[in-house]
Amino acid sequence: MFACHASSAAEETKEEDFDARAFRRSLNQTGRYTRKPTNDAESLELMEEHGVGYSSSGLVAQMKEQGNVWKQGDVTVRLAEAYGYCWGVERAVQMAYEARKAYPGKRLHITNEIIHNPKVNQRLAEMDIEFIEATPADTDGVESKDFGNVREGDVVILPAFGASVQEMKLLNDKKVQIVDTTCPWVSKVWNAVDNQARKGHTSIIHGKWAHEETVATASFAGTYLIVKDMKETQYVCDYIMQGGSKDEFMAKFRNAMSDGFDPEKDLIRVGMANQTTMLKGETEAIGKLLESTMMKKYGPSNLNEHFMIMDTICDATQERQDAVYDMTGHQDDPEDEQRLDMMIVVGGFNSSNTSHLQEIGEMKNIPSFWVDSGARIDVEKNTITHKLAHGELVETPCWLPDGPITIGVTSGASTPDRAIEDVLDRVFKIRDPSFTGIAPKAVTMAKAAHGDHEDE
Repeated sequence: MFACHASSAAEETKEEDFDARAFRRSLNQTGRYTRKPTNDAESLELMEEHGVGYSSSGLVAQMKEQGNVWKQGDVTVRLAEAYGYCWGVERAVQMAYEARKAYPGKRLHITNEIIHNPKVNQRLAEMDIEFIEATPADTDGVESKDFGNVREGDVVILPAFGASVQEMKLLNDKKVQIVDTTCPWVSKVWNAVDNQARKGHTSIIHGKWAHEETVATASFAGTYLIVKDMKETQYVCDYIMQGGSKDEFMAKFRNAMSDGFDPEKDLIRVGMANQTTMLKGETEAIGKLLESTMMKKYGPSNLNEHFMIMDTICDATQERQDAVYDMTGHQDDPEDEQRLDMMIVVGGFNSSNTSHLQEIGEMKNIPSFWVDSGARIDVEKNTITHKLAHGELVETPCWLPDGPITIGVTSGASTPDRAIEDVLDRVFKIRDPSFTGIAPKAVTMAKAAHGDHEDE
């Protein structure tokens, strides 16, 4: 039985002196690799039927037609200007549906959740797509995957946040059909760390070392170090400027560095990259801190020799965060009709980008409730089970107060419109037990076909 240790991908490929970017590009020549959607009409219709695409007639679609505002009794809902499914996520789900239709007699697998949304992944499982899930392999939380059930001729889907180059090589060696749904924005980060490696720079990656996207990004890097926040970055910068205990450094980042990493020599030339779903402001602050540190250490005239940066902040992540900042920008004036009484954030509990949307509400001191589905709301008891930005799952009784209320609503980039509609249906029903739902109404929506902006 073959166990693939996903977190060690970068180390193993590095040992083989392996050109990860060239290998990925070479997959196009195998005849067993697909990385673009076909825009199949039947697959799109099935997505609509399953509620895993954009809403074309439901409440969300009708809200957008009315300036992202909806009034139901004395409840006013304000939908963020940018919310929910991003281009790359919707594209990945579409490609998974198209793969099921294109290979009706084949066994289909996926190397992880297609996106961080439980309902979408449940739908794929119901379509007989087998998930190759990671399980903790040791006390450090390093994960492994068992690809023993994947056989030659099978179809394997790579999720929106990508897969490590080691996994890609393993699957290619097994001669499977690979359907690569990796978001082009994630591929952009891979190209950034590859360029840094080619120029002899260590990649400082702002991300979570165990997150699937960061695992994949690290596998395309040469020498790398992963920092999760400003505090860890400051620690690294202090080490660059003043030195310190090497043993302490190695212990602190034991799961977040490339094999053989040496802080004495691998922090002389650094480049900046990020997990695309991290908080925009923190990524920018980390980049500025690294830049100023290298400037102080080596002087302004030598900065370009010691520091590289490329804008790899995902547009969708940035737009959703900016939209929440805009929506919550009316809190100082109690008389402002756009002032929010509370926020509801909808998205998978393991979604990094959703956690940052929740974090903004909490930072603004707005009562904010992060749920992954409408099932978290008990209509009869008026209770809600929700997650806080930093992971705690709590239950709040009497969460929806009486009287007029304005609720701001947003959702993570892996959240289909139907999830928002299910949540709001329960909100309206708490206020009005006779509520039976919003009648569908066809709304004209402009939706560009995927394929025009794929990565190189």
